[in-house]
Amino acid sequence: MKRLSLQWRMTLMTALLICLTCVAMQLLLGFSGIRTMDRIGKSIQGYSDTNEGETAFFDPEATGTEEGLTIIIQGAQTSFFMNSWLITAVVTVLSGILAWFVSGHALKPLHSFVAQVEKVQLNNLGDMKINEDLLPEFRQLSRSFNQMLERLNRAFAAQRQFTGNAAHELRTPLALLQAQIELFSAEHPDLSEESRDFLRLMREQTERMSQMTGILLEMSHFQNVERKDTIQLLPMIEEIFTDLTPLAEKNKISLEREGDACVSGSDPLIYRLLFNLCENAIKYNRPNGSVLVSIVPMEKEVDIRVRDSGKGIPSELQQSVFQPFFRVDQSRSRDYGGVGLGLSLVWEIARLHGGSVQVETSSAEGTCMLLSLPRA
Repeated sequence: MKRLSLQWRMTLMTALLICLTCVAMQLLLGFSGIRTMDRIGKSIQGYSDTNEGETAFFDPEATGTEEGLTIIIQGAQTSFFMNSWLITAVVTVLSGILAWFVSGHALKPLHSFVAQVEKVQLNNLGDMKINEDLLPEFRQLSRSFNQMLERLNRAFAAQRQFTGNAAHELRTPLALLQAQIELFSAEHPDLSEESRDFLRLMREQTERMSQMTGILLEMSHFQNVERKDTIQLLPMIEEIFTDLTPLAEKNKISLEREGDACVSGSDPLIYRLLFNLCENAIKYNRPNGSVLVSIVPMEKEVDIRVRDSGKGIPSELQQSVFQPFFRVDQSRSRDYGGVGLGLSLVWEIARLHGGSVQVETSSAEGTCMLLSLPRA
């Protein structure tokens, strides 16, 4: 019962109520009808007793017009019961069908409310308001839901502002720290091996922190970016491959692409999304491996697949790779300079454009990332 929709529940409950009502009426009417028929039978039996030797059935033609006329039908009680139960069944079925359509009409405001709720996204909390011009039963629910949206919007705005401010404030001291490390290294070339290792570690960690603050600053500004560009994907993929050629040559990775289509969104954000996917595919690939980017236009969206020939992602971790600061292999990610925000940035940009990204397949032969974006 818990899995049934509200409309089915209303239909079944209405049909059951009508069925119980009909059964009760049937029992009452049946009891009354039986008693009436029994009285008629007793009267006829008395008539038969006064006319012994004759048939028990009354012949109306042999009766004078001055006498009362009585007609007895054989099997009247059985016929009465059968017809009554048949009527009960028909009324129950018809009432269930009627209740289905009536409940569907009555639930239209709820369906409208659900349709409006489904349009609410993280990027439109401030603009999205549920219509409060509904039935009295839904008016308070709509008002409460709108108040919740306002609170959520204020909370997310405060979170974005804090993240942006913190990242912005961290950039200056990190830049100064990096400059001092580089200056110190240049002025002291005769340092011991231990000191050089220490400076190299500091340089790597400050670089990672700079990358992290830069990405966090970008993510805090996503909501304000215009997403009205029409983007042709093949030239963008070729540009990304050109930028990643040094990394691919270093790892001996071949880069291939196929297909073309246009999507709608922000050109810089889509570039960053595809760049991160391709960069990950190169970084975590096998030596002498390959990366293939295929673009397949669908009816309402464009499917972009980024395939590599790496070691794959364990099935239990495939849903977690898009979480901030998550790494499949901590040691390998640190070796490649990852901060754990690349795929989180990809997921955020895809969601912001009304698309999605997921690990379509992954095995020891490689991984295929599926990105779906609205078609222009």
